[in-house]
Amino acid sequence: MRFRLNPDDGASSCEDGQRVLGIDPGTITTGWGVVEVAGGALCHLAHGTIGALGGLGQGRRLSRIYRGLQEIVRRYEPQGVSLEKVFFARNAQSALKLGQARGVALLVAAENELAINEYASAEIKLAVVGYGRASKEQVQKMVASLLHLTGRVQADAADALAAAICYLHQRPFRARVVGALPVAGRELRRGRVP
Repeated sequence: MRFRLNPDDGASSCEDGQRVLGIDPGTITTGWGVVEVAGGALCHLAHGTIGALGGLGQGRRLSRIYRGLQEIVRRYEPQGVSLEKVFFARNAQSALKLGQARGVALLVAAENELAINEYASAEIKLAVVGYGRASKEQVQKMVASLLHLTGRVQADAADALAAAICYLHQRPFRARVVGALPVAGRELRRGRVP
């Protein structure tokens, strides 16, 4: 399986941190990014895109996405996956195809027993840019700044990295909430809402 990596792909200096795979699903281009946090610092490990040629049938495109994401999980061993929640699209056909790509991402996470974290677009933008209605360009610039990346980050990969950053920024708050509620905390740790 071939997929496009960022030019300076390689592990950074983070050690023993929480590692998250951010995914920006799409049937033509699926963005992905692996970010780790250790000692409160964000570390970029890798990012890229999985391309599926528009001329391929939907089933073959979804298969390429599946195989590519499985390879990324195998290579980088994240503990969780973070992606954008379903949104309402103007075009029903586009929404259906996006839902299928999201389903593939969720399947990969489930098969690998990874924690799944979903956020609204505005939550991701707020966590990364500080403004829930930020433009794609603003997200790209802040992702590059937060992760100390040089050069332009492709929009799909930047959105995936932003989803990972969102989870890593919200993780300490969630841990404090879970720890503060003994009974509810046990249920939340099990993935159940009391």
